[in-house]
Amino acid sequence: MKNNFLDKIYKINDDLTWTRLESGEVIVDMINKGFTNKIAQRFFKKPAVSHIHLEDMGSFIFGCIDGQKSVFEIGKMVKEKFGDEAEPLYERLSVYMKHLEQVGFIQLS
Repeated sequence: MKNNFLDKIYKINDDLTWTRLESGEVIVDMINKGFTNKIAQRFFKKPAVSHIHLEDMGSFIFGCIDGQKSVFEIGKMVKEKFGDEAEPLYERLSVYMKHLEQVGFIQLS
């Protein structure tokens, strides 16, 4: 039996620090750890924490991830808010969700 990606339910990682501005924009604090980052911080004055600003649609999607809604349900909400601007909806949404998972912002619930 195949798993349908649209049936997956994600939640925001518990150890992730993020804020939502009054404008609705989400800012995620990403800790730069590891050997390469330590070298960059020491010698090239790179920050220990990067502040990732999610764009409008990304901030909306991030706010919908609650450990209860499926990717399909989030897609319906995105379609309702952004209309044709979100198309091709589920292709874009699946790539975005997989990327958020890859960078450690979200995980399967």
